[in-house]
Amino acid sequence: MAQTLQLLQQNLESWRGEYICVSNVHTTVTAYQSPEYRAVQNGAVMALPDGGPLSAYSRKHGFANARRVTGPDLMREVLKKSAETGWKHYFYGSTPETLELLRQKLAQSYPGAQVVGMESPPFRPLTEQEEAASMEKIRQAAPDFIWVGLGAPKQERWMAAHRGALPGIMLGVGAAFDYEAGNIQRAPLWMQRCSLEWLYRLMQDPVRLLPRYLQTNLRYIWLTKVLKK
Repeated sequence: MAQTLQLLQQNLESWRGEYICVSNVHTTVTAYQSPEYRAVQNGAVMALPDGGPLSAYSRKHGFANARRVTGPDLMREVLKKSAETGWKHYFYGSTPETLELLRQKLAQSYPGAQVVGMESPPFRPLTEQEEAASMEKIRQAAPDFIWVGLGAPKQERWMAAHRGALPGIMLGVGAAFDYEAGNIQRAPLWMQRCSLEWLYRLMQDPVRLLPRYLQTNLRYIWLTKVLKK
């Protein structure tokens, strides 16, 4: 996390218009299976290991200092620094209700952090006019950080599609809006440290997450444990 924050601070100006992927088992297996999505992931200026299994795998294969950098944790740490740096933030994704809760929580938890815009796009493809209006709204707000909470792989494809067109750096942070707004709870620290946060999330949202985990987690185990033996 410390290295990530340092890189963001050092490269913010040169990375404007670029994007960062916060990668987990689901997005990694999806990238393995889809050349198009693999290009999206590889096009990021950074792909951070959100999932414990990814950082553990990295450590076993020569990257001794690899540690998790989760989307919710990264967003929280950047917001903490914003009062002293003057960084401005735009939040794109989720629902109007969650964004309103998020606005209240941010004002309470991160005094001095400048929120210059929030937008909840419809759960359908935008028309050309809607897309143009949305992009102009972000450009007018002139944020340093554009937090994208559309869920994977949609958010990564959205960021790649708008690379070079927006004034800030885009970060795909998945459920971070819901965590910060208090809609869902983070796993206890011991579960995070044991790479079991996925299990805690599964218990909270089994209908949506069980099919994903069955498909991608089992595929990941097959690719990294069975075939690599």
